[in-house]
Amino acid sequence: MRIVLVTDAWHPQVNGVVRTWTTMLQILTSWGHELVVVSPEGSLTVPAPSEPQLRLCLLPGRQLRRALGGMQPDALHIATEGPLGLAARRMALARGWRFTTSFHTMFPDYLKARMGIPESLPWRFLRWFHAPSQRVLVPTPTVRDALAGRGFGNLQVWSRGVDPGRFRPVPGGAPYGLPRPVFLSVGRVAREKNLDAFLSLDLPGSKVVVGGGPDEARLRRRYPRAHFLGMQGDDALPDFYSAADVFVFPSLTDTFGLVMLEAMACGTPVAALPCAAPLAVVEQGVTGVLDHDLGRACRAALALDRETVRRRALAHGWDAVAACLLAALSPLTAAARARPAAGAGGLRRYSPAQAKPVQCPTNLRSVATIPPVC
Repeated sequence: MRIVLVTDAWHPQVNGVVRTWTTMLQILTSWGHELVVVSPEGSLTVPAPSEPQLRLCLLPGRQLRRALGGMQPDALHIATEGPLGLAARRMALARGWRFTTSFHTMFPDYLKARMGIPESLPWRFLRWFHAPSQRVLVPTPTVRDALAGRGFGNLQVWSRGVDPGRFRPVPGGAPYGLPRPVFLSVGRVAREKNLDAFLSLDLPGSKVVVGGGPDEARLRRRYPRAHFLGMQGDDALPDFYSAADVFVFPSLTDTFGLVMLEAMACGTPVAALPCAAPLAVVEQGVTGVLDHDLGRACRAALALDRETVRRRALAHGWDAVAACLLAALSPLTAAARARPAAGAGGLRRYSPAQAKPVQCPTNLRSVATIPPVC
């Protein structure tokens, strides 16, 4: 099966969207599918407003035509609502192609926090963008319900996973050399991540931030006693997760938060506010503590059993996430058929019948037996 993925977020960006789709590329390719990624890579780009580290394609239509040529794929998925996503949407509608989309980011919250833009404007754009989609994939039931309340349709939950072989307890971990306990946050350092709620807490031990972003300079000035370690390579993250005593996730706007699963897979319990992303990931009192008082959550999480945290995280596997994605994709046209692809499930064809509504369980263990090749 040949799948075209169009995404404005790709390497060298480091975020949950890139990590999710990189993992899908690896798994689907190993199953015998062909995933063609159309991204800003290799094109003329401009910095994104308020975040110059992120680059947006300046000529998205040209980039799309260059990447696809005369190709007609078996399925088209548009992952982001940026310039490339808009170009792919326009092309698909002009050619009469069906497509699916995914909703990764609460841009209205981000734009309001960073630039003071009223939420109603970006919400109107996002409803328009996703309206023709055969399915809009969302990470949690909470996000699904929130979008449904704002007039979105064709919503389906598509969760996330963690690689337990890569993210696992590392003896010794990162040599912080700081007073214990160590409270760690990992991710983009931006206003919408609500890091002030973490860094302003009166906690014992040390507060550590791994990551970079547009709010880093301000936070360094405001919280000189916190330890900012900057961007770290992906291979180093298990060391940092493992050496921390509690992973702190203060965000109110994330739709999932892969970093929580990664920390848990390394045995580190999570402390977070009880909002959409943590509610989808954290098992209260077992893998973490959710509390409107974030400081109280941090202290309570210190008492949780790390072996249990790790064991519960293993239930979230990426293979089941990839199988769920395949089940959700729509054939390009009503008469479309994909050529056979070899994989663990033998030779099979992708049928338009698979475009009927499907239920992707939020407990991914229950879909682990879905054949990997459609």
